[in-house]
Amino acid sequence: MEFKDRVTARMRELNLSATDISKLTGVSKATVSFWVSGTNGAKGKNLLSLARALGCSPDWLSEGTGSPDVSSSESRLDSGASAADMVKQMLAKQGKSLPEAARQRLLAAAEANDGGGVIDLDYYRPGVVGDEVWIAHYDVRAAMGGGQIPHDYPEMFQDVRVSPQHLREMGVEFKEHFHLKMVTGWGQSMAPTIKHRDPLLVDVSVREFAGDGIYMFSWEGHLYIKRLQWIGDDQIKMISDNERHQPQTIRADETYIHARVLLVWNAHLV
Repeated sequence: MEFKDRVTARMRELNLSATDISKLTGVSKATVSFWVSGTNGAKGKNLLSLARALGCSPDWLSEGTGSPDVSSSESRLDSGASAADMVKQMLAKQGKSLPEAARQRLLAAAEANDGGGVIDLDYYRPGVVGDEVWIAHYDVRAAMGGGQIPHDYPEMFQDVRVSPQHLREMGVEFKEHFHLKMVTGWGQSMAPTIKHRDPLLVDVSVREFAGDGIYMFSWEGHLYIKRLQWIGDDQIKMISDNERHQPQTIRADETYIHARVLLVWNAHLV
């Protein structure tokens, strides 16, 4: 397991979102997104704060050594404090806005560490049991129109927990679930296939043209979600599903593909 895997596994065990971790550690949600995506690790005070928020040992969180149990004296807020005491102090200072269910799960994890027990809270976990995974949802507005200038530091604003088995049963094809991310479509040029602000499931491992389909890509400094079709001679046709927007021919060597769109995560009122 890598650092990001230990972080996400602990978050999943405690049912904590990126927003919860941001509130508990006092760092930005962008920083939390770097931790869970593996872009950056946590060090120093941030590592200790993250370990406290997750009720685990900083050594295990950082290096994977030992067990997740809180045992390092460096992780204690006060000398001689138990894991449960440590978490109570943290919650009193930074966890007032957390839902009560999340507070109870954190306390249960800390008390289990103190006594060598296990967490036995019974709470609802959606998806197929043992199969669900978290997919990071990034506030990246990929335009379906004139183009959006991409953010330098996309901020994760909501996790989505799904079952990879269920996705495959729906016909979604992918190799590894950790390549799946959620982004937001922006504009009307891909309607009715994709509507304004529809969340999209994308595969970030697809970085080259892999057959006709809908892609998230950069062209001339802007970020797009469009249908791409190969027409030969190193040229690609950029197609909008909305007939009001005319197709455009672009050069493949001037187009940087970020991901392939696999699924539109939209809701229809009934």
